[in-house]
Amino acid sequence: MAPKKKSQAPATPQARLKAVINSARQIMRKDAGLNGDLDRIPQLAWLLFLKAFDGLEMEREITEDDFSKAIEEPYRWRDWAADRINGLTGNELLQFVNDDLFPYLRDLKGNAERDPRDVLAAVFKETHNRMDSGYLLSDVIEQVNKVDFTSSEDIHTMAFLYESMLREMRDAAGDSGEFYTPRPVIRFMVQMIDPRLGEIVLDPACGTGGFLVEALEHLHPQVNTVAERNDLAFDLRGIEKKPLPYLLGTMNLLLHGLARPNLMKSNALSQPLTEIKRADRVDVILTNPPFGGEEERAILANFPAGAQTAETAWLFMQLVQRMLDQGGRCGIVVPNGVLFADGAGARIKKDLLTNCDLHTVVRLGSGVFAPYTDIPSNLLFFEKTGPTKEVWFYEIPTPDDRKKYSKTRPMKFGEFADCIEWWGGADRRGRVETERAWQVDASAIAESGWNLDLKNPNRPDDLTHRPPAELVAELIDTEREIIGLLEELESEVGSVQ
Repeated sequence: MAPKKKSQAPATPQARLKAVINSARQIMRKDAGLNGDLDRIPQLAWLLFLKAFDGLEMEREITEDDFSKAIEEPYRWRDWAADRINGLTGNELLQFVNDDLFPYLRDLKGNAERDPRDVLAAVFKETHNRMDSGYLLSDVIEQVNKVDFTSSEDIHTMAFLYESMLREMRDAAGDSGEFYTPRPVIRFMVQMIDPRLGEIVLDPACGTGGFLVEALEHLHPQVNTVAERNDLAFDLRGIEKKPLPYLLGTMNLLLHGLARPNLMKSNALSQPLTEIKRADRVDVILTNPPFGGEEERAILANFPAGAQTAETAWLFMQLVQRMLDQGGRCGIVVPNGVLFADGAGARIKKDLLTNCDLHTVVRLGSGVFAPYTDIPSNLLFFEKTGPTKEVWFYEIPTPDDRKKYSKTRPMKFGEFADCIEWWGGADRRGRVETERAWQVDASAIAESGWNLDLKNPNRPDDLTHRPPAELVAELIDTEREIIGLLEELESEVGSVQ
């Protein structure tokens, strides 16, 4: 009697889709036109984008009485990519994609606000097919067709896998001061800002859309009607100037259920501050703007003469203040240098504390943004409700078993638990000084030259966030003491001889 074959448990959706994505990436490794993940992931992204968009269009055809096609035949995914038996392949496929499909998508024009055709045109304006082999492209398309974007289970799982690919691409790039913001940091900032349904939430440097996706998930339980869902899609807004992050961010929001992501492909710094109107202002800003980069002179001219600096972090610090409506709230990531900088930086901080209530500075340890940088970063939380009276500082310590975070041992959301408990809810009442928390009057900050890089008085041995000048001066004093002791010892030894 032949032994029974062991029945294999059906693969989980995550395992099945991961296998599909891995197969597609293995196929792309054979193509001469692609060099590494910086080419492969964007290539896979636009294919997934068109497949997902077509799935949403098919759903809208059924659910919307006044449905109007965004993409006409024969440019829909179902027309040229879904049928691999009778579909295009080889040179015919390449020619269609390069000479017909992409020019068509780039020339689309909408006739209403947030028309999907305008989104498609913006996404594909600077997106290109990077594969040289039409046969390999056909094989990749066959893998993409295994993803069912009309299945809520597949969409949820694909969103998870997509975010892992975004991390990989950021690991491969990680330059120009543009760092992938770890999900625990995003989640903490969103929870502390606590956006509410009906508020406009903006990320003026949205990248791949991490803050907007987290805000969407935070707000989703508050949605009860289709109208509220549509309003939420309109109220979650992002601006991104680079084509690839814009495509990835749009795709990210599509995968999380927003059929019409409200993203703008533009440089948020390109508009003069004086021209930002009341109608342009928003209720909530959540962002991690690029820092360490530089902007062209034309951009600097949009800012006050005394605050024109090429450092992008300082420009965004000014922008978010102006874009907040009265009573609005902001959470922003800044590098350590922002806290202790003088000159133009001090003037910008003075404006911040004069015009807004900088109520909390959360200080992160080294390596939170590994592998991109080990520079300590800070989370600034402020409201446009009047001048600052006092600033609370809170340090998030690294775990006891390490000196800093790393790519392989990243920060976890649970490490914010003590800070969340200390925060004091929406009104921030009941805060007390602890080993990790302390309060400083705004007047003392003004007297220090608007320095926010203040030593924790409850942890005198802490060196992580002390000003560099203070550390250098202390080191010099120590060296002088050592030299003095050596000279005394030399004198004693000489006298004995």
